[in-house]
Amino acid sequence: MGTVVKIVAVTVAVLAVLGGIAGAAYLIATGLSARPSPGALEARVARAAHRFAVPRAVRNMANPIPVSPEVIAAGREHFADHCASCHANDGSGKTEMGQGLFPKPADLATVSQELTDGELFYFIEQGIRFTGMPAWGTGTPEGEQASWHLVHFIRHLPQITSSEVEAMEAMNPRSPVEVRQEIEAERFLQGDDLAPAEPLAPAHAH
Repeated sequence: MGTVVKIVAVTVAVLAVLGGIAGAAYLIATGLSARPSPGALEARVARAAHRFAVPRAVRNMANPIPVSPEVIAAGREHFADHCASCHANDGSGKTEMGQGLFPKPADLATVSQELTDGELFYFIEQGIRFTGMPAWGTGTPEGEQASWHLVHFIRHLPQITSSEVEAMEAMNPRSPVEVRQEIEAERFLQGDDLAPAEPLAPAHAH
């Protein structure tokens, strides 16, 4: 029995040392920079881990809210206001904020269509640790309903039209610079002795 314990202890110690070496090598090789995209293997492992973490009962859930134009519209408005700054209005992730994250947001119109309704709902409600995806769940029936609306909208993304994307632009949150420019322009039009602010380059988010 003592021999078995020693073998197990030595094995654990060796694995710990190898894990430490691998971790140190990862730190040195990447510098923990968020600029590059994850490698194919890293992305595959992370995606499998995310899906494995979703409880089976949730993974197998179907969207309890029937789809309708009104539900799609509600999801579209919610997405434009809460999600588009990272995911873009069309779900591509091609935004300044999104491209600065690690990992970069997946293309919701393609990659995320492989997920079940329950998985999408879980990731919206709970977020994804070690990524830029926050947990949007409020613990209320209204919050869960809004998340299911988003699931329907994500399913709709492969068919989204240019007119929908254009309409969403008016729903996107405005930056402080844009708000200030609008206030100063309004004051100028009202006769205040103030010229409208010159457009400023958007500040990089950190």
